[in-house]
Amino acid sequence: MSKPNIYISHDDHEELIDLALKALGRAPGAALLLQEMQRATVTDALPANVVTMNSSIDFERGGHHYRDFRLVYPRCADVTDGRISILTPVGAALIGLAEGAMISWLGPQKEAQSLTVLKVRQPVAT
Repeated sequence: MSKPNIYISHDDHEELIDLALKALGRAPGAALLLQEMQRATVTDALPANVVTMNSSIDFERGGHHYRDFRLVYPRCADVTDGRISILTPVGAALIGLAEGAMISWLGPQKEAQSLTVLKVRQPVAT
């Protein structure tokens, strides 16, 4: 499967590799996150339309639209409140994608999964 380019900051890159390595075999998206980090373009000049940690994202998956979901670390995750863990397959697939990008991957039963990023809103600095 062809994969779109993904972009990540130096700091997030190192932190997410460490997180993925520690979670391998325990979290469903850890292996996918590690694969994504290995192919990512690492830069600190990230465009505003790229999914980063704590971004608010609208995306389409399986014919359903998901609005105002935020990509977070596992300790902050609560999918019922719209917070997706980076250590889930969907979270690992979202990181680094730009608006309009579509990504596909194989699920645990080797079934095709995909999603498309529709809109990215960056967190407001406080």
